[in-house]
Amino acid sequence: MMEYARAWGGPGGHGDLRTEAADFRVDEVLGFEPGGGGEHAWLWLRKRGTNTEDVAQALARFAGVRRRDVGFSGMKDRHADTGQWFSVHLPGRAEPEWSDVDPTVGVVEHAVRHNRKLRTGSHRANRFALRLRAVEGDRATIDERLAAVRDRGFPNYFGPQRFGHGGENLRRARRLLAPDAIKRARGIHLSAARSWLFNLVLDARVRDGSWIRPAPGDALMLAGTNSVFEYRGDEGDIESRHDRFDLDVTGPLWGIGEQPVGLAAAERERAWLADESELREGLERIAMQARRRALRAVAPDLAWAWHGADLELCFTLGRGIFATSLLDEAVTAVDVSRAGANRSAPTGPLAAGRRGPIGETE
Repeated sequence: MMEYARAWGGPGGHGDLRTEAADFRVDEVLGFEPGGGGEHAWLWLRKRGTNTEDVAQALARFAGVRRRDVGFSGMKDRHADTGQWFSVHLPGRAEPEWSDVDPTVGVVEHAVRHNRKLRTGSHRANRFALRLRAVEGDRATIDERLAAVRDRGFPNYFGPQRFGHGGENLRRARRLLAPDAIKRARGIHLSAARSWLFNLVLDARVRDGSWIRPAPGDALMLAGTNSVFEYRGDEGDIESRHDRFDLDVTGPLWGIGEQPVGLAAAERERAWLADESELREGLERIAMQARRRALRAVAPDLAWAWHGADLELCFTLGRGIFATSLLDEAVTAVDVSRAGANRSAPTGPLAAGRRGPIGETE
């Protein structure tokens, strides 16, 4: 995997992350309040040492329901302290005693009834509290990078976990999307292919500075929505709205279908992806629908504090935004929870094989 361009000069140091599970805490933010009765029990559950799918299966067994009767919104990492919502379909049934759930699976801290199942992607954001230990480097530079991230945003790269261990999801996508492929690509491989193409476009635009500089022909996205429109150059307040985080320049999630992008902008994106024609054509051949993704992610509530050699950070990220991409603008996090983690001083961001993924934000 390549090292992507950094917007604000790159990491000013490195430190150890997840020396213990409590060093990586993430809580889902729904954006609405469940309640009012219904057939589904919604559970707020805190877990450590267990992944989301394992919890869903354990809840199904505990409640005596099918696995498909248990829902969740996002996947959360095993090696972390995570809080997230699950739903369990219990039509005409009283709820079991949730406090009796095996504590090695997780602890149900709150339960409420709701009238529908919790679907993937229902939550609005994730709230992070991270602690990097034994940080080495230039503290002033790290502070400067973090301030730039807070005040101006950061490149919205898909994190390395999207591509699988050692990039295996992307390698499989290349095989399965080849013209002579026999097997059909699965969702995880299609996602890796589109994420890779998006990251290449974003990398090119970070290098030339256009990721935060709207230009006529760009497709712009209204913040907090999927509403996208072509910027024609005659809207007088576009730059000020961009600076206020009201809208963002977008890049392609490749596929077929009309896109609100000017001809010159579309040609630039194809030129940046000229070496990836087989991936592009494979996605088009299976009729993946094109979408857009913001090139910039924001964390205006980012706060940090130093505790001796440790750095503590708190921030909220929208669904689908990766904590790795924020951290790599300021400090390289060496994930010591992963077997074989290299604890020597890193020399660049996102170096392949240097560390495992740092938590999921889906």
